[in-house]
Amino acid sequence: MGSQFDSIQEAVSEILSTIPEHVTLLAAAKTRSLQEVEAVIAAGITHIGYNYVQEALPIITAVGDRARWHMIGHLQRNKTKDVVENFDMLETLDSWRLAKELEKRCSAMGKTMPVLVEVNSGRESSKTGVTPGKVIELVEKVSQLEHLHIQGLMTMGPRFGDPQESRPYFQITRKIFDQLAALKLPNVDMRTLSMGMSNSYLVAIEEGANIVRIGTRLFGARDD
Repeated sequence: MGSQFDSIQEAVSEILSTIPEHVTLLAAAKTRSLQEVEAVIAAGITHIGYNYVQEALPIITAVGDRARWHMIGHLQRNKTKDVVENFDMLETLDSWRLAKELEKRCSAMGKTMPVLVEVNSGRESSKTGVTPGKVIELVEKVSQLEHLHIQGLMTMGPRFGDPQESRPYFQITRKIFDQLAALKLPNVDMRTLSMGMSNSYLVAIEEGANIVRIGTRLFGARDD
């Protein structure tokens, strides 16, 4: 564990040296052990993202409020109760049906849930998210819900390849972000633009990202 702990500490320091202070480094912890998550927290990273609810729950139970928990994977409606109860932010709101289910769960708990709308900026059939032309319509509808607070947008961009190829996707998302900010809708506070991963986070920051989701550069390559 010692060498692994040291390598994570070094990776955190290296990444933080490349990003501005206003940018939040979110550790994408899919498939990672409790020990790895603890090492990231010890290195000063307090925002942790998970793709799968069931994988996250035992880690959240063990770590508790020493970190802020982001749901960064596609959320099925039958998992909304777990997310509302255990996560601090949902980054993948992608439909009105999901919004209504989240509203129901939040209302029952008396909780307001910060959410980001996931933008399928590349219009890729293999990815979830709202296509660019439908984002504003969805946000306008969700803004009428009492217990969901839209705080911005999220987009993925390509996981591999030339990071510069991600730039158009980030630019599209930033444009929609600015359009929504100008509308000044109720329950909408466009403060968060979550874009970029290990391969593309520097380009994402250049295009306005203030959350970057990094896994491989922190922990090393995943088995999958």
